Amino acid sequence: AYSTPRAAMRAVSPGVVRAAPAPVATRVAMVATGPPQTGLFTGSKPSDRHIEPDDLNGRTQFKVVYVVLESQYQSSMTAACKRINAQQEKVAVECSGYLLEELRDPVNYEAFKKEVAEADIFIGSLIFVQELADKVVEAVAPHRDSMSACIIFPSMPDVMRLQKVGTFEMKNAGTSKGGLSDFMKKNKPNGATFEDGMLKLLRALPKVLKYLPNEKARDARSFMLSFQYWLGGSPENLEAMLLNVASKYVAPIASNELLPESVIQDPRLIPDRGIWHPGAKEIFVDVDSYLDWYRREMAPANGIDFDTAPTVGILLQKSHINTKDDGHYVSLIQELEARGAKVVPTYSGALDFSVLIDEYFYSAEGKQAVDSVINLTGFALVGGPAKQDHPAAVECLRKLDRPYLCALPLVFQTFEEWKESELGLHPVQVALQVALPEIDGAIEPIIFAGRDGLTGRSVPLADRIAVLAERSLRWANLRRKPNAEKNVAITIFSFPPDKGNVGTAAYLDVFGSIFSVLKGLKKDGYDVGDVPETIEALIDSVLHDKEARIASPELNVEYRMSVDEYRRLTPWASDLEENWGPPPGQLNSDGQNLLIYGKKFGNVFIGVQPSFGYEGDPMRLLFSKSASPHHGFAAYYTYVEKVFGADAVLHFGTHGSLEFMPGKQVGMSGECYPDRLIHNIPNLYYYAANNPSEATIAKRRSYANTISYLTPPAENAGLYKGLKELGELVASYQTLRDTGRGSSIVGSIVAAARTCNLDKDIKDLPSEEADFTAFSLDDRDTVVGKVYARLMEIESRLLPCGLHTVGVPPTAEEAIATLVSIASIDRAEENIKSLPRILAASVGRDIDDIYRRSDAGVLDDVTLRTRIVEATRAAVRAMVEQSVNNEGRIETVASVFGNFARMLGIGKAPWVEACATAGFDAADEESMKPLFTYLDFCLKQIVADNELGALLASLQGRYTLPGPGGDPIRNPLVLPTGKNMHALDPQAIPTAAACDCAKVVVDRLLERQALDNNGAYPESIAFVLWGTDNIKTYGESLAQVLWMVGVKPVADSIGRVNKLELIPLEKLGRPRIDVVVSCSGVFRDLFINQMNLLDRAVKMAAEADEPLEMNFVRKHALEQAEELGVSLRDAATRVFSNAAGSYSANVGLAIENGGWEGEQQLQEQYLSRKGFAFNADKPGMLEQQDAVFKSSLKRVDVTFQNLDSSEISLSDVSHYFDSDPTKVVAGLRTDGKKPAAFVADTTTANAQVRTLSETVRLDARTKLLNPKFYEGMLKSGYEGTREITKRLRNTMGWSATAGAVDNFVYEDANEVFIADPEMQKRLLDTNPNAFRDMVTTFLEANGRGYWETSEENLDRLRQLYQEVDDKIEGM
Repeated sequence: AYSTPRAAMRAVSPGVVRAAPAPVATRVAMVATGPPQTGLFTGSKPSDRHIEPDDLNGRTQFKVVYVVLESQYQSSMTAACKRINAQQEKVAVECSGYLLEELRDPVNYEAFKKEVAEADIFIGSLIFVQELADKVVEAVAPHRDSMSACIIFPSMPDVMRLQKVGTFEMKNAGTSKGGLSDFMKKNKPNGATFEDGMLKLLRALPKVLKYLPNEKARDARSFMLSFQYWLGGSPENLEAMLLNVASKYVAPIASNELLPESVIQDPRLIPDRGIWHPGAKEIFVDVDSYLDWYRREMAPANGIDFDTAPTVGILLQKSHINTKDDGHYVSLIQELEARGAKVVPTYSGALDFSVLIDEYFYSAEGKQAVDSVINLTGFALVGGPAKQDHPAAVECLRKLDRPYLCALPLVFQTFEEWKESELGLHPVQVALQVALPEIDGAIEPIIFAGRDGLTGRSVPLADRIAVLAERSLRWANLRRKPNAEKNVAITIFSFPPDKGNVGTAAYLDVFGSIFSVLKGLKKDGYDVGDVPETIEALIDSVLHDKEARIASPELNVEYRMSVDEYRRLTPWASDLEENWGPPPGQLNSDGQNLLIYGKKFGNVFIGVQPSFGYEGDPMRLLFSKSASPHHGFAAYYTYVEKVFGADAVLHFGTHGSLEFMPGKQVGMSGECYPDRLIHNIPNLYYYAANNPSEATIAKRRSYANTISYLTPPAENAGLYKGLKELGELVASYQTLRDTGRGSSIVGSIVAAARTCNLDKDIKDLPSEEADFTAFSLDDRDTVVGKVYARLMEIESRLLPCGLHTVGVPPTAEEAIATLVSIASIDRAEENIKSLPRILAASVGRDIDDIYRRSDAGVLDDVTLRTRIVEATRAAVRAMVEQSVNNEGRIETVASVFGNFARMLGIGKAPWVEACATAGFDAADEESMKPLFTYLDFCLKQIVADNELGALLASLQGRYTLPGPGGDPIRNPLVLPTGKNMHALDPQAIPTAAACDCAKVVVDRLLERQALDNNGAYPESIAFVLWGTDNIKTYGESLAQVLWMVGVKPVADSIGRVNKLELIPLEKLGRPRIDVVVSCSGVFRDLFINQMNLLDRAVKMAAEADEPLEMNFVRKHALEQAEELGVSLRDAATRVFSNAAGSYSANVGLAIENGGWEGEQQLQEQYLSRKGFAFNADKPGMLEQQDAVFKSSLKRVDVTFQNLDSSEISLSDVSHYFDSDPTKVVAGLRTDGKKPAAFVADTTTANAQVRTLSETVRLDARTKLLNPKFYEGMLKSGYEGTREITKRLRNTMGWSATAGAVDNFVYEDANEVFIADPEMQKRLLDTNPNAFRDMVTTFLEANGRGYWETSEENLDRLRQLYQEVDDKIEGM
């Protein structure tokens, strides 16, 4: 009946005493070493959990070792073992317990392995962290067969396969084999998890056992009974479980019948789910009986008005109730009731919590019975930590339509560890209990309970519980308060300040959008007072005039807050004095009062968020890891909440400063500034759909409910001026190439290409003096082909047009631009071929071959590629034009297959005809059908905009549908906008497709480098990793780093990417390239688990015993270990970022504000702010590692970044140059040589690797110098002028950090914007401050040596500066 070799060897007869183990004091190996801040989150000690009898007294002892993910079982197991030792006459137990996370500590792990080797019974539960699951398997597997029992409750499949209860095993767990697995598949509730399946199996046990042989039936019953006891969770249940297993499977106890069945209690269970209230004597299984009890007893006792009180639905974990570890639940319930709310606290023992919503949050009539919902389990609504069903969760929450808050208790940290940690919440918990609930549409990840390191019990955090209770009631209040009485604060941004920059937001017409929102609010019954009749009038009323400067009284002052009032209403104001001195300070102040800028319209306040406060103070930029907001910033949010009395705040556009204020990374405390500032106000936030990473920071750090808005569609940059003339010359050559005029046209093409500075991009362009009559026809074609390829690269580059306005349907042209891009990408997962691929195949060619030959300048292929591009545009236009209204906009979509004649098969579809007209008449309709069906779906998504609708719904306390953020071209599910944006499951990347794309880019980069360096590979490459890019591309740049070092990411048994394999050198076919990885602050916040993966990968490569000429990672790590006197693993540290709670190198800020002294200052800022290292051996902290950071950078040969979408390129934002280390590396290298700098461009299906200078030139030609771009921007007036100036300033950033800007870029820009008096006037009239900034930038570029120009140009600029300055000052 049992297989217990070890237990039999140690068997003792009833009268023989087994030697007692060493006393606790000598068990040194079990004690976790080091203070809590070791970066391991293991301040708790396994030794505190060790239980053994004080006196064996001749009893037979068995040993239990357990490992659990969560600590609530710790106190119950401890109590159960103490009861056995106190009450059982014939048996005693020794028990050692571990929390899963403690196994990271090498000392703990060695102790664990030793204990497992001695164990009779091993128990594991919820082991869902792969690298730790591997450790458990490694320790337990060698001893499993000799143990009496190995009991595993829901965990990773490889851990489940350790299961052994007599003959009952799960060797096929995670595979499709095995009777139990078959039965569970048939009986599994829809969308349920393994645990739900097990519960169902428990209930169906009698049915299944009759099909099993007697012995197997008995053992299966024993396992299922153990699971029932475990779910029961109380000390009594766990005591009975241990005695039951020992009585049957521990040989000396079973054979001597030391535990008769009479001493083993049956499971004491509460229902699987129900309504539990700490004040009730029973569990309620229906909502009506609960509410009846609440009306009679609870409401009167607590002074709650049952009929008018808001109702909060709460989701709880049954295990905390079973184990009596419910103090944190009781605290929140009491806090809500003390604030006058009713509560419906529901629990489940399974991991599908949606059942609780469906059963208990509706009345008998089917109406919603709650005003807001708080999930206190911390898990995704359906599926817990293992496997989630997000669509089922979203459907359940959509139907309930109430705000859904997901708060969480600390699981892997003690309260003290969390409090001391700059990172805040443990990275594994962020992945499981923040990122996954966000995909369900959860908001507000507030930590409401800590964990006691000694007992493992949950400790309520009083201040966090107060914040959570108040915020949930504020959301509930939005549903209950009439719109006419609600106060709404709209917050706009001004960055950089002191300029014409009020109302900045990425690609958004802010004032046009606010105008549209005000109209929507008015229609919905809000009091918006007297709204100005035009957008211009609205701007004027907020700014007084568009020449707004923060330092001047010209900006409208809505409120003056005295210092006394400020101190009274801002309890933490004194904490700011260390950085800013006493209030009111210099910023947002008149010297006596703090000034709140903005304008009230009825119950709507449009306010200007104050600046960060760094401006004009380069030294603060240099030394400030993180400081605090200034008094003016604090006063603004104090006014919004406590003076204006906002029911909600709407942050308008991407992005402000609130969410980037100092504090923990995730899991705010009451000392973190984002938490202090937003305090109790529900926070709605319009965020660009293409920026899910920073939107996620806003969600986690400032509790934002984001609402996505569309970025303007991208269209082709086109050709202009000299480039257009050059295009016409190429067209002439194609017509006349075989005639006598062919050679003279080539001469004109070469001269024109040089005039347009294309010779900088075409290295072997002949000189203008060359005798082209001596060239063969093929040679002439090659010259023209290379020029044509560069022209087409410029012409077809995508360029965002203008600015988006919230709530305005797209024009036909905008829809066409977006759909052309969507149609140009293959979608293997949908089985859809791109239109260029279909058209190429129709003429017997492969599109990839055409791209390759066209890039090389083969004239025929450049021409064919151009024809394919034009045919694609024509076909999409033909499709869209079926749905255009009289105003050129699309409000409803005519189905592409809805035409009656087409249904009968008469005639061709318009897009097929368009392709035939363009010369592709062999492209048949059948091959295009899947693509155009998909485009039809995409067009409907583009038109179904819900940006205004989602805002109005959120202001009424309703649920905002979640959706992915990212590039709508790569992932059209980003549409329609108006969704609560989420990132992705951080453990799902990089995907297999991302790894394939990464390999292509890395191979191209290395090929190009080898070509330029006589076949030699670079030894080290500096990478920059961005959060948004990795969300959009599902981890492409992450995969590039792994491929560079020759390591392959591998998914675990439930599909999460957290394993690694070293690719053998013979398969890699080249050396392993060393890397220095600089992660943006946002990447660090979202993907700390991937930083772990990268660090493990680099260390794996460094430790591989391979020839140094084939492993540059190992070569450099060995050199550094000797140079720095550290271990090889520490010398192989290559993954860096900012300190927790800090963002960017502040290089961009310095350049935007002009307050930097020289490039040396910028380089010092970069090194001091970006040198915090991640270490997978100590994942709980980022440590400043200056020496290894500089030592790694000085070995860099190449710097490298990625561009992944057409909307954001090198000059659009300051982020790219802010994190570029090109000149930093040159300053550190012993030879002073500037590294080669490259940029990968994966914005189209034809990925390119260009030098940084080539990319800057391309960007300038397609944006800053392109009439299509600047005229599009100027149509937006005030905001457009600012956007043009921003591009010039960011271009200068590339001069400062990389020396990557050609002189002609400044010269041509001066020609366009300054030398033309008409253009000067337009810029001056629309936004004089932005124009002054443009003039300043030109003068600064010259002064810093980046632009050589004539004295005449400089005189004009100096004179212009004086004129603009006089106009602004009103002289």
